[in-house]
Amino acid sequence: MSAYQWHTASSEQTMHIAESLGKLLNPQAVLLLEGDLGAGKTTFTKGLAKGLDIKRVVNSPTFTIIKEYKGRLPLYHMDVYRLHESGEDLGFDDYFYGDGVTVVEWAHLIQEFLPEAYLKVSLFHQGNDERYIIFEPVGERYTRLCEELLSNESISN
Repeated sequence: MSAYQWHTASSEQTMHIAESLGKLLNPQAVLLLEGDLGAGKTTFTKGLAKGLDIKRVVNSPTFTIIKEYKGRLPLYHMDVYRLHESGEDLGFDDYFYGDGVTVVEWAHLIQEFLPEAYLKVSLFHQGNDERYIIFEPVGERYTRLCEELLSNESISN
């Protein structure tokens, strides 16, 4: 498995990468977001939503667990941090194999429910607004997606 890496110097650059990715996504895309608290997972999701032509304000689903947004494709934004002790399945397959894009924050906590193929996106602080973003595709579909994103000159490092 190859990893694809970006360094961003602002939240706007992080959102731009995510927006570019959002424009390339198809139904049943599953993205797993990992990183420290405040590393930019929700910022990344806001950019992704923009790329999916979602007009609503996107914010963290920490207390609701799942938020749904309508755009070019539906966006299912999950924060499963609060599920880590329950092991509860909230009908994940309906989202993963549905007609939209699923973003899961803290996905390692529901590993047993995840599909076989996905794109893992890890965000790390590098000081102030700087972020280090690593894409780890699992499955050929996501490797091709990363290659296409990497070929986008407006986001190349």
